[in-house]
Formats: sequence, structure tokens, C-alpha cells
Amino acid sequence: MPELLPSWRDTATRRAIIDFVESVSGDGADAVPIAERIAVFDNDGTLWTEKPMPTQLAYIVEKWAAHAQHDPSLAERQPYRAVAAGDLGWLGAALDKHYAGDDEDLRTMIGALVSLTDGVSVEDYESEVAAFYRDAMHHVLRRPYADVVYQPMLELLRYLEQHGFTCYIVSGGDRDFMRPMTEAAYGIPPERVIGSALGLAYDAEANVVRYGASFSFMDDGPEKPVRIWSRIGRRPLFAGGNSNGDIPMLRFAHSADRPGFSLLIHHDDDTGRGDDPYDKGAERALALASAGRITRVSVKHDWSTVFPPEPAS
Repeated sequence: MPELLPSWRDTATRRAIIDFVESVSGDGADAVPIAERIAVFDNDGTLWTEKPMPTQLAYIVEKWAAHAQHDPSLAERQPYRAVAAGDLGWLGAALDKHYAGDDEDLRTMIGALVSLTDGVSVEDYESEVAAFYRDAMHHVLRRPYADVVYQPMLELLRYLEQHGFTCYIVSGGDRDFMRPMTEAAYGIPPERVIGSALGLAYDAEANVVRYGASFSFMDDGPEKPVRIWSRIGRRPLFAGGNSNGDIPMLRFAHSADRPGFSLLIHHDDDTGRGDDPYDKGAERALALASAGRITRVSVKHDWSTVFPPEPAS
């Protein structure tokens, strides 16, 4: 029989996960019917790396740079100014400000994001994103994005599935940007991907669905439980995240009438394995973990490896 969670060290965290899963999938007092064994996971920073910038932002930066090159006047305003100047710190700071409750710069980024897809069909966007995943390399690790997923989290997904769980991705990232890669990377089909969304409209003449000039919703913070319920119709039993924006989802896994489990990935590894340490954007979540309300995963101490092994050259 294969070893359970082989990339997880034998720590209290690993034992807590196994104890919980065995208790809800067994025949004891805490058993939960298979239909109710729902697991939800954030994506960036939870299932794969998000530094120095989320993968989607790397894709968007390429698009913004091309637009600014075609129309130099764009470089007079953000976010094109940051891209043209190579000031990627501005983009990262905008995301940090979002997690701190200030969305002014994020709204600027969203406005520029919408302009990239306005009028594009969903199939054309899917093809373009799939090509990005096929060819693009992580800027720092110099590995394909498919190879910067967290090996321990892949093992956790399979372990949960073996015990009757249905796993979903619930991310602040664009739902349609994730869908082309989730099945190959995580074994999660596109219909089980919940994320932020641009406005959509049906073009009857062309018989296609196209993106519009609006942003529909940001699937982060208190929006996550709402989207989980609207898409799944069930409260999750198991939830995993890594930031303040995941707190409502992590709390939603708990209810008065049955057990629940919340997992917070803490990026604290200073050993040079490729997942640089950071706490920014996760301060409140880490405080809840310290108070015992969430199980904290230490990348440094709980994971024996971070990424899948590199293919032999």
C-alpha cells in the first residue's frame, strides 16, 4: 500500500489531516455521507506558487506590455506605466493593498484587464491561455508553470478523493484563466473551478459567448462562501487557503452540527527550495491559526519537498 502523503513529514499537521479524514470517512460518530464530503482550495499560494507574482498577472503583464508598445500613450497611466518601466513592485503592492482592504489600485488593474478581453469569445480566450501554459516559464524558477505546483498538495487532493471527497478550486483568480490548466495540473475538471469572472454575453449572430466590458465579481473574502454555495449548494467539509482573503472560506468549513477542517499554508521556508518566505497578506489568517482555529501548514517544517521532481534532461 502506498505511503500516505509521502511528501509530508510526520508532524502534528500531517497526523491532524489523517485523523480528520479517517474520522469523517469511517463508520464512527463523526462519519459524513460521501455526498457531503466537499473540499475547497484556493489556488495561488495554496496549490501552486504565487511569487514573485501570481501566474495570471505574469500573463496579463505580457499583454499590457504588448498594448503599451503598440500605443505608447498608454504608458502615461497605470498599470501600463509600471509595466513599461519594469516596475513590477507596483503590481505586487496593489495586491498587498487589496489584502489590507484598499482596492483603489486593484480597481485600476481590473479596468485594464477588462480591456484585454472585451469582445473576445470564451473559446478564443481559452485557446490563448492554453498556449500560454504550454510555452511560458516561471520567471524565477525557470520551470514550466505546470511544474511549480506544490507536490504535497497534489498528494492531499488524491488522498481526499480516495476517501470520497469531491475537490473544488475556489480562487480569487479568473475562473476562465484557471480552467485550461486545472485538469492536467491537479486532476480537477473545469466544472469544478470557481473563481472571479468577467461579464459575459451571448452573441446570437455568431453563436458564441463573448466577454463584455464589465467585471462581474471578485471571488475573494466574503464572496468565496457565497460562490461556493451558489455553485455547489453545500457547505465544504475541508478547506485550504493561504491568505486573509481565504478566511471566510476557511470559517465556512465549520458548522455547529458536524466537524470541519481548515488548512492554512504558511510560506515560511528559508531553506532555498524555491518557495520564498512571506507573511504579507496573511497576517490575520496566521493570527487565527495561532489561536488554534485553523491548522497551519509550515512549508519549512511540514513538507519534505515542495515541487515535483524536475524531469531528467
